[in-house]
Amino acid sequence: MDRDGWPFGWPKGGYPQPQGPFYYGIGACLALGRDLVESHYKVCLYAGVNIRGTNAEVMPVQWEYQVGPSEGINAANQLWMSRYLLQRIAEEFGTQVSFHPKPIAGDWNGAGCHTNFSTLVMREPNGINAIHTAIERLKARHHTHISLW
Repeated sequence: MDRDGWPFGWPKGGYPQPQGPFYYGIGACLALGRDLVESHYKVCLYAGVNIRGTNAEVMPVQWEYQVGPSEGINAANQLWMSRYLLQRIAEEFGTQVSFHPKPIAGDWNGAGCHTNFSTLVMREPNGINAIHTAIERLKARHHTHISLW
């Protein structure tokens, strides 16, 4: 967000082209905010945060980064430190970070804060079998889980 709370790089009081081409987008018109994202990535590496990657998301100026794998309390520490560093880098760019799940009303993608996880068994040879088992177990209560969000 810019200093006025409007998405960074969006026309003031208006909207960019419809979302879609921004997902994993490249180019100055699609990868809005890449300089900030890459600065955050480098600062995290320097600080020892276990950051693994970044990508542009569906909504313009919506970005994602991955931290981990990490275990236990270290996962939370890595997340909080990465968010702190993101906020500090955003200051340098004259922008604000929003962690709001739906920062812009209307037909714009939200930020679901999805969390990726795996177990040791999932990361071992033939771990795909454990992944499929977990998917089936989660699928059994999918509607209940979604209703709570």
